[in-house]
Amino acid sequence: MTDRLDRALGAYYGLALGDALGMPTQVMSREDVVRVYGTLTGFEAARPDNPVSAGMPAGSVTDDTDQAVIVGRLIDEGRGRIDPLRLAQELLDWEKEMKAKGSFDLLGPSTKTALDAVARGVPAREAGRYGTTNGAAMRVTPVGIAFAVEPLESFLDHVVESCQVTHDTTVGIAGASAVAAAVSTGVGGGTLGEAVAAAVAAARAGARRGHWIAGADIASRIEWAWELVRGLPEAEALDRICALIGTSVASQESVPAAFAVLAVADGDPWHAALLAANLGGDSDTIGAIAGAVAGSVAGLSALPAEAVRTLRTVNSLALEPLTTRLLTLR
Repeated sequence: MTDRLDRALGAYYGLALGDALGMPTQVMSREDVVRVYGTLTGFEAARPDNPVSAGMPAGSVTDDTDQAVIVGRLIDEGRGRIDPLRLAQELLDWEKEMKAKGSFDLLGPSTKTALDAVARGVPAREAGRYGTTNGAAMRVTPVGIAFAVEPLESFLDHVVESCQVTHDTTVGIAGASAVAAAVSTGVGGGTLGEAVAAAVAAARAGARRGHWIAGADIASRIEWAWELVRGLPEAEALDRICALIGTSVASQESVPAAFAVLAVADGDPWHAALLAANLGGDSDTIGAIAGAVAGSVAGLSALPAEAVRTLRTVNSLALEPLTTRLLTLR
């Protein structure tokens, strides 16, 4: 396996790892996570009272991984381009399939609102004008795998294609740009520090795209979050992330929170994903973002082999062929 393929697979499987570890604790408060689990140390089944993930077995991925695979497949089939209407239809079809299975893990608020607008005939370029949540950031990893971060403006064009139909806002695009740029830098051979620097630069540039939305600057919040928790004991760092950065679905909270988790874990994919799972809130998405970035730097070879086997078995997940094809576009 080449180093680049190892890193690309590390990004995709790192995303799935963080997603699955955070699955049982999503929408729980940090206090409830501690009360129920103490400290989460591995895959857990969802409790029957979890309103989103009830009934999901240990190691199950959620919409984060599923949608990232959809985006990757569309990039591959379009030879680098994503048709926004095709993406909208694929996401709607995915939700129908989830409902048929009896799943409560459905489309997020911004994505659902935008796709309902598309179904009513609203043009794709207008449907996502109010999307500010992290749905675009959680599914953007394949853009980072398929495309080099430089030249930046060209790279951002690909990011926008992956999120415009649902998150065509300054905040939504900035969050997605940060994640995609960090992953792309990692896949390209960069260090964790270089990936974080690329995330900040891309978030700053991405905030100049899309419809303006009032909200904190994501680039500045990533820089602040990174420094806020460095050197703190883990429990204190997690409490500070919850209290000051936030763990909601808002891009301004969950994306910087993922980079804070990376700082505490010093870029270790398994450690970062576990820390995110212990946060609660939108723990699966925070874990997915942190796992993708850490995995892009450390590679698949740095992920615990047994955990990867669990992800493949429980979810019938086989990301190698798609990842290999995405790298041919790079």
